[in-house]
Amino acid sequence: MDASVDDDATLMLAYAQGDAAAFDALYARHRGTLYRFLLRSARDTRLAEELFQETWSRVVAARARYTPQAKFSTWLLQIAHNLLIDSYRRHRPIATGEEAEQILERVAMPDHEQPEHVLSEFERRRRLQRAIESLPDEQRTAVLLRLENDLSVEEIAEVTGVGRETAKSRLRYAMNRLREQLAE
Repeated sequence: MDASVDDDATLMLAYAQGDAAAFDALYARHRGTLYRFLLRSARDTRLAEELFQETWSRVVAARARYTPQAKFSTWLLQIAHNLLIDSYRRHRPIATGEEAEQILERVAMPDHEQPEHVLSEFERRRRLQRAIESLPDEQRTAVLLRLENDLSVEEIAEVTGVGRETAKSRLRYAMNRLREQLAE
């Protein structure tokens, strides 16, 4: 088992015993990953921020019941995913690419790159972002968990609450669709 995984579980258990600094360490370690997942999944800054806060609130509320059965990051993403699904059920979001494009425009490019290369790299990333956004919700979630959070098929299945074969199938279909769209 990875040392940081043990460390995350140790931090969460310490937080459950009242160590506020342990929570601060977990928050600092996982806030970026969690926020990116929610923003890319929800495609709405306001909703992502709301779900981000609610996810951490759930972590705080569950601290006394926490048992390190899975990696902390998997558990955290599972909470976020469930909140996202609940949000979808309450009201289906309208998908727009504006948020993603704004984020991509803010990505700093190294100064030493040639303008032609920078543009082609920017266009490649924008095409990938649009292709990911066009995926059905379940496939998009599987791809984001794999590409951005480097989760295994088993961990994706655990986060999304489906069987291993379903998670594997969603990931395979999503990757095939992305390849087709990017080949055009």
